[in-house]
Amino acid sequence: MIELYPAIDLRDGAAVRLVQGDFARSTTFNEDPVAQAREFAREGATHLHVVDLDGALNGTPVHAPIVAQLAAAFPGTVELGGGLRDRASVETAIATGVTRVVVGTAVLEDDEFVRWATGRLGDRLVVSLDARDGKVATHGWTKVSDRLAVDVAAELAQTGVRHLLYTDIGRDGTLGGPNLAALKKVAQAAPPLSILASGGIASLDDLRALAEMRVPNIRGVIVGRALYEGRFGVADALAVLQAASR
Repeated sequence: MIELYPAIDLRDGAAVRLVQGDFARSTTFNEDPVAQAREFAREGATHLHVVDLDGALNGTPVHAPIVAQLAAAFPGTVELGGGLRDRASVETAIATGVTRVVVGTAVLEDDEFVRWATGRLGDRLVVSLDARDGKVATHGWTKVSDRLAVDVAAELAQTGVRHLLYTDIGRDGTLGGPNLAALKKVAQAAPPLSILASGGIASLDDLRALAEMRVPNIRGVIVGRALYEGRFGVADALAVLQAASR
């Protein structure tokens, strides 16, 4: 079954959502992210995706104390990303008690850091591969390179990395539906990697379509705005993913 990861994006201490990673298009959905995490758990979620947006923008973690509270409050898998670009930042993330650590920019620019992070974290490491029009974006999505996401995914599969978070930036926060074709290409380019999909989920039909692609290494999906706006609930999403994965 594809696992559901409700998203909590932290900005100024609140749970927010951006549109296409644009900080000027930010909506606050809950001033108390810890209460939001508990609510997701009550609804049946067993996985949680947390992003320190201020950390992503600044290049170093900002909300470690809140993240520690989230990790303590949520009785399941908690993964954290945002600004984790050096060893000290990763160690800070580990100290908060999260289950998995999501790194992006640093891994793509520093082969030595890839080796260290893989050795330090093992199965707890997730590499975030973010793409705009098929090309890799870095530094909190503020810079776009000439490298194709499918090529980078294939390269990462040779490094010992086990988990890949793929985000289509053009769909993120838009409720415009996921880019299933691009997601499938990335997953098929790196069959050893466990893929976590992100960007554009707007309806239960989107979740059903994702599961019914039956790409075996797509193991999870991140959902944010659709849950916050009440388009569907956690329980309904879990039921659809379970049924479609049979």
